[in-house]
Amino acid sequence: MSLIIAAGLLLGAAGASDTHQVRLDHRGQRVDVTYRHSVDIRHEQVGAAGAPGRPTTLRCRWNAAVDIHREARHAAGHVVTRRISADAPVSGSRPGWCAGQRDAIARDVAAASGQVRDHLMAVAARDQDAVLAELDAAHDRARS
Repeated sequence: MSLIIAAGLLLGAAGASDTHQVRLDHRGQRVDVTYRHSVDIRHEQVGAAGAPGRPTTLRCRWNAAVDIHREARHAAGHVVTRRISADAPVSGSRPGWCAGQRDAIARDVAAASGQVRDHLMAVAARDQDAVLAELDAAHDRARS
């Protein structure tokens, strides 16, 4: 099966669309696959506030989790969807309380949007065999 990637739809710049589209060939028919992602930032407060005159060890550790929603539309009318969750390769730590660092952490994640985009595209590439297998199953059920 040949895989045709719609290169014109790949947006790699920061602030670009949060979608990635791929065009596949399945049994001689076109399949349009759209991957949409959303980022969920998880915070963890660590350390302790220092006593007066002593330094604090408070830190906010954070990790960006990515939820990817895939929708594949086959020319024959089959639609298969899937949700893929994974930690993005973006994490960090900031001094102080998490509540006071949320805006700065959001800026850190925005600055790493290229890494999140690369992660989305890597997940999409690994998912293509699963898309074709799900379409085979849907096609076989429709014939029964």
